[in-house]
Amino acid sequence: MRKLITGMKISIDGKIEGPEGFADWVDNWSEEYGLMPEIDACLLGGVMYAGYERYWSAIQQNEPDQPLPMTGRLVDPAELEWARFAAKTPHYVLSNTMTTSAWASTRFLRRLDDVAALKREPGKNIYLMGGARITANLIEAGLVDEMRLIVYPLLAGDGKALFGMVHARHGLELRKAEALSDGRVSLVYGLAS
Repeated sequence: MRKLITGMKISIDGKIEGPEGFADWVDNWSEEYGLMPEIDACLLGGVMYAGYERYWSAIQQNEPDQPLPMTGRLVDPAELEWARFAAKTPHYVLSNTMTTSAWASTRFLRRLDDVAALKREPGKNIYLMGGARITANLIEAGLVDEMRLIVYPLLAGDGKALFGMVHARHGLELRKAEALSDGRVSLVYGLAS
């Protein structure tokens, strides 16, 4: 069976967004979890997907030597690599309301059972990209197999907590911990069955 692996960039106090509604401490959104060789599908919630599709489409269409209009900065080479990967990778959106996407490879799932069925299909692992609500719901349903977190060395204070909507206790098994050169920490946890 395919594994569902979530990868998130969080503050040390577990926030994925500050009070303004975004993670201003994250300097680029490249895939830093080592997932690209392991996955052949991405899963997102409907709220996150709209901004995700807009951002990565803009990178795909942007001239590499020009600042990205929505951020005012040059696109990082790792972000460009992810944008190219995302363009050819099937995306699944768990949403009761969304029905259309600009990306032809996007499919819509309606229920958690649809995610369980996707895990049973043949293929590589699935990257659960977020947001917080879908991540919490899938953890609560026992469908997340692994978490890869990059923890930033700051307390964000007010903002959206990644695990704020997880209500039950879930045991974790530390599989890897690595200090990164810029003060961040990369953590990999398995979720206990």
